[in-house]
Amino acid sequence: MSNEMKGVALITGASAGIGATYADRLARRGYDLLLAARDEARLEALAVRLRAETGVKVEVLQTDLTDKGSLGRLEARLRSDDAITLLVNNAGAASFGAFVESDADKLEGLIDLNVVAVTRLANAAGAAFVKRGRGTIVNVGSVVGLLPEYRSVVYGATKAFVLYLTQALNEEIGGAGVKLQAVLPGATRTEIWERSGRDPADLDPDRTMDVDELVDAALAGLDRGELVTIPSLLEPAQWDAFQTARLAMAPNLSNAHPAPRYGVRVAEPA
Repeated sequence: MSNEMKGVALITGASAGIGATYADRLARRGYDLLLAARDEARLEALAVRLRAETGVKVEVLQTDLTDKGSLGRLEARLRSDDAITLLVNNAGAASFGAFVESDADKLEGLIDLNVVAVTRLANAAGAAFVKRGRGTIVNVGSVVGLLPEYRSVVYGATKAFVLYLTQALNEEIGGAGVKLQAVLPGATRTEIWERSGRDPADLDPDRTMDVDELVDAALAGLDRGELVTIPSLLEPAQWDAFQTARLAMAPNLSNAHPAPRYGVRVAEPA
């Protein structure tokens, strides 16, 4: 029997990969599940297995997050269903082609899925969780969002957005009973590679993580209260140093006059 105290976890992109693994792990933690993805058949197969293996309640919602109507229905469910206590904003896609050679409509679709849908669902969940005084939002980003040198122009930019969204949202509502986490995977063995036109056989096995290990580490980070979880990062002090250096710039990022190195003559007071 499922644990009603845990509530319901809503997981997007739940039909395979990271989302399906989150579904498995959260079911075993006692969460009832609301699984959303485009592939209804795969969702149903996963639901049947998890009901049999864990005894939790599993509801399937065929959802296209790039469709406003479909996305709106999921937002409404988040706002109205008091049983939902956890949102895993996992659905996403990648694009690894050269930016100037990419189709603009496909790039817009990527932004719709990786940015617009993530934002709208976080907005709905955040408002509902603050009102209820309880809830957790997990946004799945990527280490690529920290590394423009990887040249994954739009995909990386969308994942940088996910990190900022999570950090800023934590500043706004993190003290209102709402828990936030950004998960930044490195290369992970999922279907995202084939879907983006990459051959998984080309991946370096020494730098590519198994999806089970990735999700287990992400949940361990959540349990530890981490706002940002980077499962591959061996030295957490490196992230701490990055944050310290970033914040050290803050007092100097907005001033009345340009820095002297630009040689701009300071205007005389009127």
